[in-house]
Amino acid sequence: MLAAFSITPVGDGESVGEQVAAAVQVIRASGLPSRTAASFTELEGEWDEVMEVIKHATDAVLAVSNRASIIIKADIRPGHTNTLNEKLESVERHLMS
Repeated sequence: MLAAFSITPVGDGESVGEQVAAAVQVIRASGLPSRTAASFTELEGEWDEVMEVIKHATDAVLAVSNRASIIIKADIRPGHTNTLNEKLESVERHLMS
């Protein structure tokens, strides 16, 4: 499973970097392949693993914020791994042809 998700603290003003960093620490500590960008984090693993990390990352945000909004997009493709990188590599190959 490849999940792209965003956990946004709500009601904490314009700058939420500190709250988001709490979530990113949990995600990185999970050991699952991940990539964090400006608006979303991508996380790859089995369904239960990914959802557990998202839950713990949300709990980390809620420990420093009163409210959170979560967006999750999932690509579930049994039998495939390393889709975090392979999808980008495929696009790059097509751009080069």
